[in-house]
Amino acid sequence: MKELLLDTARKTGLADEQQLAKFFEEVNGDERVDDALLRCPYFTEEVVLRLFASALGWDYLTELPEDAVPPEFIESVPASYAQHHYLIGVKTEALLDGHSDDDGTLAEEGELTVVLSKPLDMTALDNISKMTGLSVRPAVSTRAAITSIIDNAYEQRSSVIEEVAEELDSQNLEQLVDEVSGSDDLLDVVNRPPVIRLVNDILFRALQLRASDIHVHPFESRIQIRYRVDGILYDVLSLNRNVLPLVISRIKVMAGMDIAERRLPQDGRTSVRLGQREVDLRISTVPTSYGERAVLRVLDKSSGVFELEELGLWKDDLDRLDALLEKSHGVIFATGPTGSGKSTSLYACLNRLNSSEKNVITIEDPIEYQLEGISQIQVASKKGMTFATSLRHVLRQDPDVIMVGEVRDVETARMSIQSSLTGHLVFSTLHTNDSAGAVSRLLDLGVEPYLVSSSLLAVMAQRLVRRICEHCRGEVEVSKTDLRVLGIEDTEEVRADEVTFYEGKGCEKCFHTGYRGRTGIYELMIIDSDIQDFIYQRKSAGQIKRLALASGLKTLRMDGARKVLRGITTVAEVLRVTQADVV
Repeated sequence: MKELLLDTARKTGLADEQQLAKFFEEVNGDERVDDALLRCPYFTEEVVLRLFASALGWDYLTELPEDAVPPEFIESVPASYAQHHYLIGVKTEALLDGHSDDDGTLAEEGELTVVLSKPLDMTALDNISKMTGLSVRPAVSTRAAITSIIDNAYEQRSSVIEEVAEELDSQNLEQLVDEVSGSDDLLDVVNRPPVIRLVNDILFRALQLRASDIHVHPFESRIQIRYRVDGILYDVLSLNRNVLPLVISRIKVMAGMDIAERRLPQDGRTSVRLGQREVDLRISTVPTSYGERAVLRVLDKSSGVFELEELGLWKDDLDRLDALLEKSHGVIFATGPTGSGKSTSLYACLNRLNSSEKNVITIEDPIEYQLEGISQIQVASKKGMTFATSLRHVLRQDPDVIMVGEVRDVETARMSIQSSLTGHLVFSTLHTNDSAGAVSRLLDLGVEPYLVSSSLLAVMAQRLVRRICEHCRGEVEVSKTDLRVLGIEDTEEVRADEVTFYEGKGCEKCFHTGYRGRTGIYELMIIDSDIQDFIYQRKSAGQIKRLALASGLKTLRMDGARKVLRGITTVAEVLRVTQADVV
């Protein structure tokens, strides 16, 4: 093999023959040639694989079609085996369109091409032939290309939740208690105990559907598995109630919780992999009259932190928010109910700030996403590490920017505001319905009006609305009553009868809901001198909002109307998440 490679290097010029010969002299004679060369610092992986492909008369594939992996391969070969050996089987006919760079001739249709990253791994090649019962033809490609196609192929496999649930129901459940153990990759379900396969597939399907939460809800005669997708809960599966202890025990083991304690609420967290994709799970269990209930919050690390431009802010609001981020001190609040995207907005603001020039510290409960270049502190209330005590210590760390996860009490509110007065830019969240309500909330907590008026820069109220599915959107008639409620008829910018309105008809891409993904609607109230005077005088939230509207404030419903006019969302969605503008 060494002589063949040297001869190929000389004829093709793919690699330096002398350097290759020198390396062969240094290499350990017991080591396989492909393993040695792939670790060689003189040649890249691509050069080595091209050299082997040319020497052996195989194809070197620069890319692999996503739909080329046949179902027989996925059903016969475990994901773990393909990942361990860095190989994948593709239909030879899918390569006939010219995915090969080299002059090798492709085999006839119907043959399975096994793409290897280790060209001399003949044992694995033979095993694939035995597993699939097909004749195989070797080809080579890089590890990165093969790994990518493995993840995609096994993610697309059909879910086996129903099959596993039936298998669980038919088995002796007591024997399965001992089989609850750890598993790393959701794709690796072959030869796993049924309960692990079941929970893995529940998680797997949730990721396929882009669910943010998974509910395991016990009833008198069944267990209901529900997913929250784009803010709406959907029932996806019913299981026999007998499997509840096993499913809950499996979830608890994953999160490092006490499986023997069933009478008290518990919290935990864990991470799972979906191929190369890392997903965090925040898990909560509570006892109910029909058994323990579990809710799993899904945090997909691969989605990363959004940029401000991706949140759905209108251009004028984005410009004003950008101007606020340039301030050296003051408080900016994001308000809205749970799950309205407040933390995501604050993360986007912090991401916008230049952390190399500023010392940015966050205090969170819990830390949802890791931000590069920013120090993040986890609150631990049981150990006395509350938001207020953490903030007191953070002020000694010479911060420029502080994010406080949530203002829950007067101590945290007062310290956040005082921190801004001593030269820090502070971000935090409040649970109020609109922007003006945040001012009343701070005053009700017991913060002095002069502190609020002098420190508050802006309040951004927000909601999340579902976006119309791009794959099945179509024109729709909207009633005049709905337009009147939304306030579209009264706008000077546009005549309602000249606008085309859209909605999703429902398709496989959006799971027949008509919606896919979400965007934000915002109400950004800048605290100017007039509003400061109103705060100092303890004016009501309604009076403050009327003043802000006179200064050009766009309410949540107004912002939603703008997005309806642009065809981003529907009238029904905006009416669902916003209240009428009564001031």
